Parts: sequence; C-alpha cells; structure tokens
Amino acid sequence: MTKIRIAIQKAGRLNQDSLSILKDCGISIDNGKDQLKASARNFPLEVFYLRNGDIPQYLKDGVVDIAIIGENVLIEKGAGIEVAEKLGFSRCKVSLAVPKGVKYEGLAYFEGKRIATSYPHTVQTFLREKGVNADVHIINGSVEIAPNIGLADGICDIVSSGSTLFKNNLKEVEVMLKSEAVLAVSPKISRQRREILEKMQFRIQSVLRARKSKYVLLNAPNDRLDAIVSLLPGMRSPTVLPLADKGWSSVHTVIDQDTFWEVIDELKQAGAEGILVCPIEKMVL
Repeated sequence: MTKIRIAIQKAGRLNQDSLSILKDCGISIDNGKDQLKASARNFPLEVFYLRNGDIPQYLKDGVVDIAIIGENVLIEKGAGIEVAEKLGFSRCKVSLAVPKGVKYEGLAYFEGKRIATSYPHTVQTFLREKGVNADVHIINGSVEIAPNIGLADGICDIVSSGSTLFKNNLKEVEVMLKSEAVLAVSPKISRQRREILEKMQFRIQSVLRARKSKYVLLNAPNDRLDAIVSLLPGMRSPTVLPLADKGWSSVHTVIDQDTFWEVIDELKQAGAEGILVCPIEKMVL
C-alpha cells in the first residue's frame, strides 16, 4: 500500500506541536523512544524524525513527500519548495540584534559591520534589498555569545520571547521576517501521494478552523433577538430555538477566537444572558 512520508523535527517544541496536530487529525502513530522512523496505525503515513536543518534537502531529493517545518528554515534552505498549509503554531521572528549599549538609529549601523548568524542567506538577501553591506559570519549554535566575545557587532537569530537576547545583554532592533510552522511539499511528490496529502489537508484544515473558533450558546429575549443575531459572525447564520420560558430563545453560533471578547461584550450590552462558551474539536465545512 502506498504511504505518504512526512518529516518532522526529531526533538523540541516543533516536534511536540507536530505530533499534536497529527493526533488531532485522528492519526495514531506507533512511536517508540529514540525511533527515527514510525508508521501510523490508521492512516497511510510514515513519519521520519529528522534534524530541522536537514529537512529541506530531504524534500528537494524526494526522500520525504511532506514535512512540518518552520517557515524560517524553508526561507533559508528551501527555495522552490511548496507550502501547502500554514499551521499557526511555533510562531517566531527572525531578527537582527545588537548589544544593549549600542545607540541604534537604523540599518545603516550594520554597514561594514560583522553579523553572526546561522541564517546567512536570509541576512544577505535582506541587507542586499536594503542596500547595506555587512560581513556575515556563519555560526551553527548559540550565536548570542558572538558580540560578547568580540566576534561580531550584531547577530541575526530566531526570537520568540526575547529572554535569550536579554540574558546575553542584547536588544532586538530589526524584524526581518515572521515565521510559523508550515506543511511543506516535495517537488517530487507522486500523484498517488498527492491524493493522500489532499485527504490529510482536509483533516488539518478542520482542526485549524476549530482551534481558531469557539462555540457559543446564549439566551436572548425575543424582543431583542434581531439586534443580538446581527452581532453574530457565524459560519452562515446562527441557530435559533425557542425556550420553554415564553418570550425567550436559545441562540447557537460560532465566534472567531480573535474577536471573541469584543463580540461577547456587545452581546451582553444587547441583552444576551446565560452565555455558554465551548471549545470545538473539529470544524468540517
């Protein structure tokens, strides 16, 4: 039986988030400790656990068909690789940082300076577009120490919370790009495996929609029902059912997580009562 081959990060946060979304898609993986390859029990899928930086080449060579990988790694090493889906987790920035004591007034600071990074292509492309010439030093590992030991005047690295920069007496001065986990596709994927990918994407999209939404039930007085319904940005239109108590209705709808609290405040002001909010496991359209 044909199986689609997916690469995910061998260890770390992206590994856990990748396994989590596969689990939410109903895909059960027989996964032993320190295994580098595993199969799903209930879906035609093989999982390869690889070093993050190696995944783009495996995709290019067709060793794996798809991968869950940081968008920043694709930008650095995966030119020409298709992104099938943005997954919304493992968000970070790729930024330039300098020592805290430096008076930074703009990108001109980096003219002729030394920048330590493990993202040389990303840095060079960014600076070239901005008309800045700098000396890029490639470091695989902890680049934050480079300014402290006199190896560089600044660094380019991933920034999540900023705590690592703070601990190393650095400050973020330019955000070059924003990144999140994506589902990437090999240019050599076969037609049969593309069909399996489409089934998998359908599941992933259902999970992602659910993660971004809340199911809301509320009670509304009938004389204010039209005003309350007008506030609801549901998938199509809300469900309205009569309550045993005359003059009242129960309204069911879905609200986007990003606007959730604003909508709830408006609903309360319009007269909604007994608002119940539930998580959604899957949302199939």
